[in-house]
Amino acid sequence: MYMPERFREDDLPTLHALMRDHSFATLVTQHEGVPFASHLPLVLAAEEGPYGTLYGHMARPNPQWRDFDAARDVLVIFQGPHTYVSPSWYEEDPANVPTWNYAAVHAYGSPRLITDDDSCRALLDTLVRRHEAPFATPWRLHMPEAELRQKMQGIMAFAVRITRLEGKLKLSQNRALEDQQRVAATLRQSADPMSRDVGALMQQRLEARRT
Repeated sequence: MYMPERFREDDLPTLHALMRDHSFATLVTQHEGVPFASHLPLVLAAEEGPYGTLYGHMARPNPQWRDFDAARDVLVIFQGPHTYVSPSWYEEDPANVPTWNYAAVHAYGSPRLITDDDSCRALLDTLVRRHEAPFATPWRLHMPEAELRQKMQGIMAFAVRITRLEGKLKLSQNRALEDQQRVAATLRQSADPMSRDVGALMQQRLEARRT
């Protein structure tokens, strides 16, 4: 992606945290010569490989898995918090214009299908446990064996071993420190949860600069 140096983020724990917190990602491949995308919840195994490995599954009728080629990387896009930034939040200057602050990670890697039932079941169980964890009475993947195997026939599980990561945190770093502080404070007071998340991320990074 387009990457001005001041917005570049290479810290692996920071990138992994964003990928975990915003794990509903976009998987992009080539299908019949044109880009093809699926929107999928993914699990990051950070310890598998230098940049980690992503696990997920898609519906078997989805043609995307048929285009997986270990010799050709796929692209997985993780979109973090993002929001509009008004020029009225800066020091008054007629040259100021609106912009958009955001955090994003692009993961490139080699895909492979997961074809054995035990590994597929383990992946499904991990996804269920992770997303049911906040609930007072978490649902569990318990059903008759024959029924579970039948349902697994309807999906294709896969793994993507990450070979390259690009992280971009565009958080007003091109503005004066006073402007960054004003934007962060304004966003943290917003009624919009995602705007507050951007403001919190900006404030966190501003505080890190002071330590």
